[in-house]
Formats: sequence, structure tokens, C-alpha cells
Amino acid sequence: MDGLTLNLIGLGGMFALLAFGMPIGFAMAVAGFVGVSFLIGLDPALSLLGQTAFETAREAELSVVPLFILMGYFATHSGLSEALYRACNTWLGHRRGGLAMATIGGCGAFAAICGSSLATAATMSQVALPEMRRYNYDDRLATGAIAAGGTIGILIPPSVILVIYGILTEGDIGALFAAGVLPGVLTVIFFMATVYIITTINPALGPRGEKATGRQMLFAIKDVWGTMVLFLLVIGGIYTGAFTPTEAAGIGAIGAFNLAAIAHATKRPRARPLLKVGVGILVVLIVSLGLFVAINMVLGQDAGAWPDWYRWPAFILLIAAQLIFLWLALPIRPIIGYCLMETTKTTAMIFMILIGAILLNKFLTIGGLADFIGEWVEDLNVSPWTTIIVILLIYLVLGCALDALAMILLTIPIFFPILGNLDLGMPAEEAAIWFGVIVVMVVELGLISPPIGMNVFVIKGIATDVPLGRIYRGVIPFVIAEIVLIILLVLVPEIATWLPSTMRGG
Repeated sequence: MDGLTLNLIGLGGMFALLAFGMPIGFAMAVAGFVGVSFLIGLDPALSLLGQTAFETAREAELSVVPLFILMGYFATHSGLSEALYRACNTWLGHRRGGLAMATIGGCGAFAAICGSSLATAATMSQVALPEMRRYNYDDRLATGAIAAGGTIGILIPPSVILVIYGILTEGDIGALFAAGVLPGVLTVIFFMATVYIITTINPALGPRGEKATGRQMLFAIKDVWGTMVLFLLVIGGIYTGAFTPTEAAGIGAIGAFNLAAIAHATKRPRARPLLKVGVGILVVLIVSLGLFVAINMVLGQDAGAWPDWYRWPAFILLIAAQLIFLWLALPIRPIIGYCLMETTKTTAMIFMILIGAILLNKFLTIGGLADFIGEWVEDLNVSPWTTIIVILLIYLVLGCALDALAMILLTIPIFFPILGNLDLGMPAEEAAIWFGVIVVMVVELGLISPPIGMNVFVIKGIATDVPLGRIYRGVIPFVIAEIVLIILLVLVPEIATWLPSTMRGG
């Protein structure tokens, strides 16, 4: 039996295992291991299995994955989602469809410290759905806005999907994060515009809420200052070159923990004096850090070149602040334990999917299917941009049936080499960054597209009384908006490539 036939049988077996409920990482690993055993023998397959698992687990660049996941869990369980939604609602809730716009805005802001679409959708569902129902929002708009808003979680940095893409393509993860910012902001704007259009056509879908006073709008900012500072610290540090992505992930995880401690300490009057000391120390450190980065950049020096006299005092103050926040966090030990355990589970799941995808890719490469697909796309004898469109259409089809991470892991080793042979009128490095953002946006689309649409099923699990078909009808306008945005990004690649080009050293 030839390799291509074995590849097709192996893929069929993988989908059969998925149909029987096997987790996708294990299904890919089984299909890959059995297939490689048939192609090159059992002993080489066992050696490949052990080597793949060992090398994946010790990959230093993957250390950012559990750190950003931990950052997201701390953010999820610290009340930040409620604060972000309240702030957006204060500013937008009085408009027609304003609660849905606030939901999308809250999703975008929460995505900046979460990095997971499913977590963003699940968290905002519990916060926003009851409020929209209280104001008699149509279930289609309410559930559709949450499902669509949740997709922003994998585009606005930090994004685990962009991290994996950067590792697979040996690209600059910091540049990929920068590339996701403008498309992420545009996604929020396009989704809000979609809400405005459909509520203008049918005002009954999203009635107006209560109008906040100017004082309330101003004070709403105080509830989200921590989130804004954390995002600017993490992404700004990467952008200026002050931190590596791994260092930024560690800072993000610690920062999210501190925000969780602050959120719970503010509810305890006795903790407030100590809380002020801890926050004051952090403010001094962050401001001084920003000043040194700015000075270094003005002088043309390394942004992370801290003076020797600053290092030890800053270190001592940081340790003092962290001891304070550890003490303040003692009452929420169960939450911290839960976040750590869930981070471990999620990281293990991602690594299992990664190991399974690598094994399956080895099987497809040895059998020849990967080369066959690559050659088929290249032999279409069409323009480079038509080739890109064909690849994106393949992603759209796969997105309806595969997990987002699995799809990235399976396809990037096949399609990325093709990208290198296409003349897209931009440098190879820019093309790689632009392609990564485009792929993530198509994956976003798959998260809300039938018949799978993982975000839709998350919403269904929370809003059990809403028929699945009604949720799908609610997301259709947002699917159209996402397609329009993808077309815009294809026509104007600079939307993704401009910000990375301005990075220090870019």
C-alpha cells in the first residue's frame, strides 16, 4: 500500500476516533504513531514518539504558554471581566444596542489579558447575558454578540495561537503580538458597527439602557486602570524591546495575580492600609521603569539597560510588594489553587495536541500527503494572491470541523513553505507576520461558523434555554463582518505589518 493511501486511511481513522469522543491530541497521536509504524516500522515509530514528547516538553520558547494561560485564569477569577463590562456599559449602555456593544468592548479589553477565545466567551456570558436579558435584548443579538466578541481572545495579544504560530515558523513572537493589535481593534470596531446596523434596522433587538452621568463615566475608569496598566506593561515592554516575550509572560502572570489580590483586598476594610502600600510601591516601580525605557530609547540605547544603582533597590521593593500581595491573597487561596490546577490541565492539553500534531505531521510528510497538497496548491498555475485565497478557503472549510489549535498545528507546516515561494510584493518576514494574522482571523471565523463553532457551543452550555439554531442566526451578521475585515486585510496588508515595522530594531 502506498504512502498517500495510508495517509488518507490514517486521517479517516483520526476523524473516526474524534467521532467516538477521543480528545483531538490523542486522536492525532494515535493516527500518527500507527501510520508511522506501518511506513517505517514499530521501533522507529516508538523512538519518534519518545523523542517528540521529550523535545516538545523541553522547548524553552513554549514556556510562555503556561505563563500566559495562568495570566488568563487569574484575570478570569479576579473580577476583572465584571469591571471591564461595567466600564464599557457605563460609556455605551445608553445607546441602541449599547449593551451588546459594551459586551464586545469588554471582550476586547478582557482578551488583552486573557488570550483565550473560549475563556473570554464563557466569562463574558456569565457577566453580560443576564444584563442584556434584563433589558429585553433579543436572544439572537445577545448570544451572537458574546460568541463573536469571544473570538477576539485569540487575536489581541497575548495570544497562545500566535505564540504557537511563531514557534512553528521560527518567527518573532513579539512582532506577531504587535501585528495583532490593529486587526484586533478593527475587529472590535467592525463588530460594534454590526450591532449598530442591525439595531438601526430593527430597534427591538437591542433597546437602550440607562444613561450614565459624566461623573459615572469618569469614575468607571478607576475600575479598569489595573487592566490597562498590565496590558501596556506587557505589550509595551515587548514592543519597546525592554522585555522578551517570555519575560513579559512572567510579568503578566504576576501582574494578573496582583490584580486578583487587589480586587479581593478592596472588599476588606482592614486590608486597605496595607493595600495602599503595595500599590504605591508598584506604581513607583512601573513609573520609574517607564522613565528608564523612554530615556534609553531617546539616547538610542537598549531599552532594557537598567542602571546598576537601580537594580537592587528595584528588586528589594518588588519583593516587598509581592510579599504584601501574597499576604493580601491568603483569603483567596482556593481560587489561586484552582487557577494553578486549571493552568496545569490546559497546558497539558495544549502540549498533548502539539505532540499529537507533530506525530501526525511526520506521518503525513513520510507518506507524501503533505508534499502532495503543497504541490497541488502550487500547481494551480494562478496568481500568488489567488493561491492565498485558495489556502484561506481551505482554512474556512477546516475551521468548521477542527479545533483552532489543531488546525494551526496541522496546516502551517504544509502551507507556510508555499508562502515562501509566492511573490506577494512584500519582504518575506512581513509576509510571514501578515499570513499569521490572516490565519488567526480565519480561525476566529471558524469559532462561530456552523456546524461546529466552538464559541457557539460554549454559549449554548450557559444559555441552555436558547435553541442552537437561534444562536447561529445571531452570529451570522458578525460572520459577515469578519469576512469583510479579512478581505480588507488581504487588500491592505499594512494593517498587520505597519506596527511591527515600527518596533525597536524592526
